[in-house]
Amino acid sequence: MPDRPSDRPSPDAVRAYYAARPSPLVAATGIVLDSDGRVLVLTPSYKEDLELPGGTVEDTETPEEGLARELKEELDLSVPVGRLLAVDSRRPGSLGRSLVAHVHLVGPLSPEQAAAISFADGEVAAARWLPPDEAYAALPARIAPRLRAGLAALYSGSLAHLVDGVAQPGSPAGLDPVRRTALEHAGSFDAASHRAARPKALTAASVLYTDAAGGILLVEPTYGRPDRWNLPGGGIDSDLGETPRAAARREVQEELGLDLEPGRLLGVNWAHKPGYPARIRFLYDGGVLDAATLARIRLAPFELLRWRAVPASELRALVKPSLRRQIEACLRARSEGSGPLELHAGRPAGTPRKRKKDDKRKDDKGKENKGKR
Repeated sequence: MPDRPSDRPSPDAVRAYYAARPSPLVAATGIVLDSDGRVLVLTPSYKEDLELPGGTVEDTETPEEGLARELKEELDLSVPVGRLLAVDSRRPGSLGRSLVAHVHLVGPLSPEQAAAISFADGEVAAARWLPPDEAYAALPARIAPRLRAGLAALYSGSLAHLVDGVAQPGSPAGLDPVRRTALEHAGSFDAASHRAARPKALTAASVLYTDAAGGILLVEPTYGRPDRWNLPGGGIDSDLGETPRAAARREVQEELGLDLEPGRLLGVNWAHKPGYPARIRFLYDGGVLDAATLARIRLAPFELLRWRAVPASELRALVKPSLRRQIEACLRARSEGSGPLELHAGRPAGTPRKRKKDDKRKDDKGKENKGKR
């Protein structure tokens, strides 16, 4: 390095030096979803293989800017480019250059946005909305793994790290659970990769309050499905060191304007949906609120619409089945002085799941049809 400022290269020389360096190509790909969760797959006019929207980043563009430009040029689509889902590094192929592909979420598009797609520049001959499994099967082998890993990252709230389409050890998303377990048993993970690859869980804390008549205090959020009610509470800020009990008190104060110390822990609920993080809810006893305390409730603007106290008989029409089961189990624990309960989707751990009536009807119908053959 030169010792004197006069010996330093000019900005133009520095720019020219870096412009001449061999470097990977950079591409930006969009996983464009519609309101039904289908994936937009394109038929290019200049080759046979199907594609996802996107292309090579040009000049001084960022991947986000490059993808936004490609969406406008290819599909006449002007929508925000969403969060980064995956990065795929590919070794040099037929073009002799390595490639780094950034995969971003786009959408979900509204029906109006989806209907307005057109192919102004002629690069795209047709577009189809496919369910994810059909899109995996239709796309070429170099692209399908990006879609699969990108959707895994979307549903898990994480990010996938790929090389040649293969999720790397330590990738927070996209790593097959069977392969992850095999790598763990073989001692192939360093500490950081092990921590990154382990499944994650979302945690929340809620408080069960009743009024003098035994009605359960529920709140209606501004988000989610209309007329779907919840218990007061919310997510635990575990990254800030917050405990479940402290989160329950904070959420009640933020949502209802009441600073009340939660009572004893009534239950812990575990819920899991394949492909998504597990959800853990701590349920605390808030006790009975008198009329004066209820009159002090002040709802959080932009977060809650209404509150009400409802008898247990009305829960079925207002809350999700899993939450209804949690509330009913915790009410029993409170009245009996038992608990804390270990609940799985609202059912006490070890309790066989009751079959739905519709499932039984299907089985009975199947037996009838089998007997007629």
